Amino acid sequence: MHIDIDEQYDKVYRYCYFRVKNQHLAEDITQETFLRFFESSSYRDTGRPLAYLYTVARNLCIDEFRKVHTEELKEEIVQNGFEDAVVDKENLHQAMAALDKEEQELLLLRYVNEVSLADLSKMYGKSRFALYREFSKITSKLERRISDGT
Repeated sequence: MHIDIDEQYDKVYRYCYFRVKNQHLAEDITQETFLRFFESSSYRDTGRPLAYLYTVARNLCIDEFRKVHTEELKEEIVQNGFEDAVVDKENLHQAMAALDKEEQELLLLRYVNEVSLADLSKMYGKSRFALYREFSKITSKLERRISDGT
């Protein structure tokens, strides 16, 4: 499988930023992810370079979280003049925060980074049907929380 490095670099950066909530740290982790990706030949053997790439990024984020032992930093809210947008964003942020980490990660990978169900299936070792059911459950839960105001 051939992957577009430029496209994946941006997606891995977004993934890392989502996990660590720090721009410079996310940049460092993304760079380290690709260094490890290119240094290792094991991804070629599996035929799943995308799954390997996200696994490396995920493990580096977890390592960083363990090393620092701090809670995730909250995003700063947009400045004045956008009250409705800020409220909607805050409601979504609170609803997302109420989901567990795996649910948040699945939504990020699928809908923000546009990782295919086939690749997610390989990454998580679940069937496409099982992932489809899981996405249905997660999005329903998210919609309920948003409509309830979290």
